[in-house]
Amino acid sequence: MPLKSAPTILSFEAARHVVEEHAARLRPRGKELAELLDSVGQVLAEPVIADRNFPPFPRATRDGYAVQAADLAELPARLDVIGEIKAGADVRLEISRGQAAAIMTGAPAPPGADAVVMVEYTTQTGERVEISKGITAGENIVPAGSEAKRGARLLSPGTRLDHAAIAVAASAGKSRLLVYSRPRVAVLATGDEIVDIDISPATQQIRNSNTYSLAAQIQAAGGEPLLLPIAPDKPGRLRELMIDGMEADLLLLTGGVSMGKYDLVEQVLQDLGAEFFFTGAQIQPGRPVVFGRIPFGAGAPAREVSSGEGSHRYFFGLPGNPISTMVTFELFARPVLEALSGLAPRKLVFLHAQLKSEIKTKTGLKRFLPALLSGEFERAEVELVPWQGSGDIAATARSNCYVVVPPDRDRIPAGEWVPVLPR
Repeated sequence: MPLKSAPTILSFEAARHVVEEHAARLRPRGKELAELLDSVGQVLAEPVIADRNFPPFPRATRDGYAVQAADLAELPARLDVIGEIKAGADVRLEISRGQAAAIMTGAPAPPGADAVVMVEYTTQTGERVEISKGITAGENIVPAGSEAKRGARLLSPGTRLDHAAIAVAASAGKSRLLVYSRPRVAVLATGDEIVDIDISPATQQIRNSNTYSLAAQIQAAGGEPLLLPIAPDKPGRLRELMIDGMEADLLLLTGGVSMGKYDLVEQVLQDLGAEFFFTGAQIQPGRPVVFGRIPFGAGAPAREVSSGEGSHRYFFGLPGNPISTMVTFELFARPVLEALSGLAPRKLVFLHAQLKSEIKTKTGLKRFLPALLSGEFERAEVELVPWQGSGDIAATARSNCYVVVPPDRDRIPAGEWVPVLPR
């Protein structure tokens, strides 16, 4: 029985664009009101509006003296010190010609002053200050409302709430925020060789690391993982667990997507009426990655998720080798998860670093190889971590990024700048 969509092996770029196109059509699953700190990592579902001018007063940006710049036309200038203003002070003085006021960083500039001269260029003796450097009007003072006017939008819906966004919300007096609910992502590991992590494996078995690495990646991307039991290489039980997984907002399967006799995932998906957008990508590791969607109907749950495209659920079939699973999640599954979280679509951007040691490989596939990014300050260097293929979990744990090798390069010399995908 043929696939609903013909088997399609795409280039990395084409596969990524297919995922991005579908992600752009998705809508988040719901909204909730969260305490400010509980909302970290979630996506804002309402605008945050300035409740007053930012800053609310002309703010000094340096310790020094508030002055009228015209008084410093001839140097050194000697001015009368009429007071001191600290941050949070209620200003009750006004600067006239020939006068200055000591002022601290963050304090409101007094009426009449149009600049703040830094303390490094001053010497105060008694009630007089001598100033040795000229200044222009407006220097070292941030005007009231110059950062944002009252009523201005400070944060827009679709913003991931990181530490900077939390600071903005707090400055606007928002103790709670309306955010998009975290999408639930079902994780289904497959294969008779897989056992739970608290079971002592037989010689021919391995512990289920993929479910837990994916759960960690899902949480880091803003989702809520739903861990399903391990699916054996039996079509009936695999189908039951897939249907359970479709109760979530996104289904991730690991293993069973290659060409072996017991690689059953694509066949069971096909039996559920799946539409396949691609059944492989020209990358290493992760070539047999699968992306598609399953309509509601025979065997599918009745509950709908508002996807913007009708009644169906998206799924990814990720390769079973651990590094392949990790890489394909970051390259392909993350954009869909982020869209379901309410995050505005983003293009994938690679960093660049200078290669410390020569790379030799084969052509034909775009390769994402575990590597270690190091260096200091503006000089970034990267080198491959020795590894034994896409099942080498320890190598990935020693790495902090992936070097991206184009499919037409079989050798990259040391010293060349190469693209890097942070991990």
